[in-house]
Amino acid sequence: MKKWQKLLLFTVVVSFVGALIIILYASDLQAHELVTNPPEERRPIYRSPASFGLEFEDITLTTVDGFDLVGWYIPSRNGAAVIAQHGYKGNREEMLEEADMLARHGYGVIMVDMRAHGGSEGEVISFGVMELQDMEAIYQYLLTRPEVDPERIGILGNSNGAAISILYTAQNQQIKALITVSSYASLQDEIAIGIEALTILPAFPFAPLIQYFAEQEVGFQAEDISAIAVIDQIAPRPIFILQGGADTAIPTDSGQRLYDTANEPKELWFEPDLGHISFDVEMPEEFEARIIAFFDMYLLGD
Repeated sequence: MKKWQKLLLFTVVVSFVGALIIILYASDLQAHELVTNPPEERRPIYRSPASFGLEFEDITLTTVDGFDLVGWYIPSRNGAAVIAQHGYKGNREEMLEEADMLARHGYGVIMVDMRAHGGSEGEVISFGVMELQDMEAIYQYLLTRPEVDPERIGILGNSNGAAISILYTAQNQQIKALITVSSYASLQDEIAIGIEALTILPAFPFAPLIQYFAEQEVGFQAEDISAIAVIDQIAPRPIFILQGGADTAIPTDSGQRLYDTANEPKELWFEPDLGHISFDVEMPEEFEARIIAFFDMYLLGD
């Protein structure tokens, strides 16, 4: 082999190895960003139910693995209560408009910062592996409220909170009705589209590498926390799925895929022009009418 050929081969090999190192480093760094949310980087909370003139209680719940979660509880006036669950790297303030809407119709509402969110303890986000313990702590708190009928508890979840709510409802047969807004169908799909939506990195080759590093850091397998894998276990309890066709944060076919996999009773509300968790902003009157009608039927009906 001639000297210039050896030099070219050496240059190609060094460039390849260098590019591979950069890709792996960037993937590991992004995976860490994906699954951690330290207190100093969290969104601040500026409002409370008092901003809407609502009576409420500040609450602190402790999970079975020892994390303190902070939240708000608006007492029920009709015997029913709804767990209003925020999304990825959000906090309980995200659910205030929904809480105001539900409270005006007599529903009790509980809004709690999941671990590693808002004012709650923890820094690691596991997309449902550990957060199911948060949901259980919330549910157990509602069972202590004398004004809440245990047979009239439902969930309204946004985005990642909606996906976790699917997992939890499939697990807890006592949840009587579920509404999901902009839920992804599987974490694998969400990582692929989320990388492009939240970073400057392309899905390939970064998405599978980021998923791998995230799984290694937290200690889970994405397929073990797949909403679409368990949604068929919710029936005969009802589920109402909301999805926007202009959503850039999750795959726009997520709602249809979840609906097709779920068993009856089920409803799908698809709006082609709406983005991520924007139903309450873009279509507030219809959003209220349909959400309240659903919960009235399945939480208040005999």
